[in-house]
Amino acid sequence: MTEQTVRRPSRLFRNLNAKIASIPMILNALVIFLGGTVWTIVYSFTDSRLLPRLNFVGLDQYRRLWVTPRWLVAVENLAIYGACMLVFSLIIGFLLAALLDQKIRFEDTFRTVFLYPFALSFIVTGLVWQWILNPNFGVQHVVRELGWKNFAFDPLYDSSIVIFGILIAALWQGTGLVMCLMLAGLRGIDEDIWKAARVDGIPTWKTYVFIIIPMMRPVLITTLVIIAASIVKVYDLVVAQTSGGPGISSEVPAKYVYEYMFHAQNLGQGFAASTMMLLSVVIVIVPWAYLEFGRRK
Repeated sequence: MTEQTVRRPSRLFRNLNAKIASIPMILNALVIFLGGTVWTIVYSFTDSRLLPRLNFVGLDQYRRLWVTPRWLVAVENLAIYGACMLVFSLIIGFLLAALLDQKIRFEDTFRTVFLYPFALSFIVTGLVWQWILNPNFGVQHVVRELGWKNFAFDPLYDSSIVIFGILIAALWQGTGLVMCLMLAGLRGIDEDIWKAARVDGIPTWKTYVFIIIPMMRPVLITTLVIIAASIVKVYDLVVAQTSGGPGISSEVPAKYVYEYMFHAQNLGQGFAASTMMLLSVVIVIVPWAYLEFGRRK
């Protein structure tokens, strides 16, 4: 009986059905996302106004961008909002996850309550917190009605702290998602590790800090990327709560881009601001990609 040699198909024709099915997704990524990104970057070097035109002016749009007070305020607000959002959402989310991981009663109920705000749109969240922080009928009014007549809490009307009023609403909505991601990471830790730590007499907080958290590195990195992406594109909350006010004190880059592209009819300036936002995303993605894939052998 002769042996028949079975030829394996070339690499190009392996999993052909899957490759054919992925063609629309590939075209979508290439044409819409990559093509739109390149188009935006190219036209950021032009003097496009109401309509795009290929009249290159070099770095003029970027020079104008970085001497515009409105943009500088937007970048400062994004830096403050981003740093606080990263720190507080991670800390609060992890603490909530650690509490729920203790197998408490009504865990499903608490998890639903904490996660429910994430199901709301940013516009709804912004409007709700605009009412809560309104000094005429919000927290300040309620506390004063209880007898503390000098109590003041109106962050949305104070230009020096307005970004923190927006941060409160963002934490209320986004912390539940962080909690669920952290809880999934904690539930993935082998129970034998906890038993060994208890046998060795290691305090609980040291077990979390030196053993559990390092083992959750993939979950932490993924959570950081998700939070960072939401920080860069923050827009809805600002529009719903303050519309950029008082004055321009709560301006953010995404709102700056929208205002210049659709209200001021200055596409070139809007494209330049969009490119700077893209650069900030790249600064986040590249270290993440290196940590996830670059160090693997």
